[in-house]
Amino acid sequence: MFGLETVTALIAKNGLAIVAPIAVLEGPIVTVIAAWLASRGLLDVWSVSVVVILADLFGDVLFYALGRWGLHRLPLRWRYRMGLSRGRLAQVAGHFKDRGGRTLVFGKLTHSAGAAVLVAAGLARMPMLKFFWVNLLATIPKSLFFVVIGYAFGAAYSQIDDWIARASLLLLGLLVMGGIIWFLKRAARK
Repeated sequence: MFGLETVTALIAKNGLAIVAPIAVLEGPIVTVIAAWLASRGLLDVWSVSVVVILADLFGDVLFYALGRWGLHRLPLRWRYRMGLSRGRLAQVAGHFKDRGGRTLVFGKLTHSAGAAVLVAAGLARMPMLKFFWVNLLATIPKSLFFVVIGYAFGAAYSQIDDWIARASLLLLGLLVMGGIIWFLKRAARK
């Protein structure tokens, strides 16, 4: 995408009109930068908060829609290669019926698993209203956390971006390790 300095200059020049589309793609760091610009008087912090929450929700709905309406259009052979057999889809649907809300919150807060969880919610055909409500409840504190970080420490947005990337990578590694351990324990039981 763009460099952080370019994003900062674009937001400073164009305001919230540019925050929304960029925040759909790169939410956390764009939120930090926009909140920092708000702390400098260039944007309104409450407007930044609302825009980044709405942009985050819009991006999440796009991932949900991909899972719900997009992946089913793939040829059956491709779906099986991706591991999306009918049995696996039924399993995912059962999981989201029982624990969909917790899974959405987990995916939202870990950031690393977010896209996969959102697509899986769509694949599982999680009810749209429940998806939206749970997602909203998870999005608000996450977005406001990054607004506060940006407002207070946004001048260090390059370092904050590095921290976000490292934390996401660490969480992804932990998720992969946890998945491997779960799979090995499951295989040992059989």
